[in-house]
Amino acid sequence: MKTVISIQSHVAYGYVGNRAAVFPLQRLGCDAIAVNTVQFSNHTGYGEWTGQVFTAEHVADLMDGIAARGVLPTCDALLSGYMGDVGLGQVIVETAARLKAANPRAVYACDPVMGDVGRGFFVRPGLPEFIRDHAVPAADLMTPNQFELEYLTGRTVETLDDALAATASLRERGPRLVLVTSLTRKDADPGHIEMLADDRDGAWLVSTPRLPLDPPPNGSGDAVAALFLAHYLKAFDPADALEQAAAAIYAIFQTTRRMGTRELQLIAAQDEFVNPGQRFTATRVR
Repeated sequence: MKTVISIQSHVAYGYVGNRAAVFPLQRLGCDAIAVNTVQFSNHTGYGEWTGQVFTAEHVADLMDGIAARGVLPTCDALLSGYMGDVGLGQVIVETAARLKAANPRAVYACDPVMGDVGRGFFVRPGLPEFIRDHAVPAADLMTPNQFELEYLTGRTVETLDDALAATASLRERGPRLVLVTSLTRKDADPGHIEMLADDRDGAWLVSTPRLPLDPPPNGSGDAVAALFLAHYLKAFDPADALEQAAAAIYAIFQTTRRMGTRELQLIAAQDEFVNPGQRFTATRVR
């Protein structure tokens, strides 16, 4: 059994942040230690919410308490998502260093949540620069969407060659593996959406049909990062983890659409995490 510390946002209603990550990790056999950066009634996509943003000191205090239990040497990974602000980002990067000091084989998986195509940035000023300059060099695995990949590398991604050049550029700055969680390019079928996994040994592309979901459910990137990490920790096989994550998120989207809800239907689709009814083959592209 793998143990993963997940530092992300939390909502009481719905599935984003840790609510979208912890259950998939657990369903795939990981012991998930959830540390919440915020506690909101619901995700901010609704336009109104209640709750509080936790301070960097609060999260650091929680990590001190977890470390005091002697947990860090047995942890296999740290997964971080929405950071909130630069101070909290610093605590997360310091936690990654602390974990690796206790267990040099541990993986820091950073989902650089900061924006998306069509929305632009939706985080506080200074946080994108912090992620670019501090989280990227500290990470072993990065899971940006296309917008985030372009920002982190200063490159425009319109073709597969562009995407491969951007992921290679990002890997040169620290992460040994990059997962692009949503890739839309001019030289691909517009009826499909892709994910790209790239490490020093190769790159793999997987394509799934684009489902009409309006509005698109929040939290899909959080879920994909957790699904991919859980499978990657089993054998450190990027191609297999990519196929497994693609099958699971597609099943989640299908179930969400069928049930006509705005929130990801993780509970209803949970068996697909373990035994997906439909698989998608990852094609080697480098």
